[in-house]
Amino acid sequence: MSLRIAFTGTGHISHIHAQAAGAQDDVELVAVVNHRPESRGAFAAKFGIRRQYDSVDAMLADGDVDALIVSTPNYLHAPQTIAALNAGIHVMVEKPMSMNATEAKEMKAASQASGAKLMVAHCWRFDEEAHWLKRQIDAGRLGKILRTRGYGVHVNWGPSSWFVEAKYAGGGALADMGIHAIDTARFLLGDPMPRSVYARISTDYTEYDVDDSGTIIIGWDNGAASIVESGWWWPHADGPEACTQVYGQKAFGQIFPTRLEIPDRAAEKVEVIDAGFPHPREEHCPQVMYDAQMAYFIDCIRNDKAPNPGFNEGLVNMRIVDAALESSRTGQAVNL
Repeated sequence: MSLRIAFTGTGHISHIHAQAAGAQDDVELVAVVNHRPESRGAFAAKFGIRRQYDSVDAMLADGDVDALIVSTPNYLHAPQTIAALNAGIHVMVEKPMSMNATEAKEMKAASQASGAKLMVAHCWRFDEEAHWLKRQIDAGRLGKILRTRGYGVHVNWGPSSWFVEAKYAGGGALADMGIHAIDTARFLLGDPMPRSVYARISTDYTEYDVDDSGTIIIGWDNGAASIVESGWWWPHADGPEACTQVYGQKAFGQIFPTRLEIPDRAAEKVEVIDAGFPHPREEHCPQVMYDAQMAYFIDCIRNDKAPNPGFNEGLVNMRIVDAALESSRTGQAVNL
């Protein structure tokens, strides 16, 4: 039986998810939700979707949907996700999971109560280069990991529209881009729990009412520390979105460019192991990454598996974002 998937939101990322869903076997794209008739009409025509609605509640009332992809502005993530979960509909929600950790907890509770699955679209967990580096870490080639450094920065560019309004987005560059770097570091480290967060969050390059710059230091329960830089409109960044450098006791590794550097102190030389991926990539956020993410979500539904990244991973990231904003306000580290 085909899996019936609906979409709420018709922006760029929703098109990416619809293309990914359409490429899967035994999947039917059945409905689209958007308050703008012209936008949802164009989306429906592009992907051969028959049913169109101006609200998630109206779509749920008609039934015949198995899963919902939530790709709306951040302030709608929690209410739309919870409504679907309460109706027994599985959900994949775009990052950030919610406006804050309080909403994320409510989403988790709705999933647990209904039994419907909740996945958070932290896409870099499905990138082949991130997987290559994680295999090297898990095999012990870097030794104990001491620290990471990651980037979630738009260089000489930034978004507009709802992304830059606090009432719709909740936060700025940290919630939009920094969360990619936070989750990628946590994935590579094996999903440790955060113990402390110290941050400086500011608005330096724009006049938005949300942040466009941030530096965050996260202390993990495995003893490692992660430095994360988030930003819009920066004149320079040392790496593209989700670029992560990993410093171990034995070696250094990174993604984008993806490689290891293994020192031989006795011989006073460094062996560089290139993973063999092209750099720079032809497309930094390739469709194949989103295809893999969608295939995984569908597999979790069909085989009754708890998704990872699921509500726990999304909630941890929101706790870190909340703690970073609090730390920046107070000037003190926040213990979690």
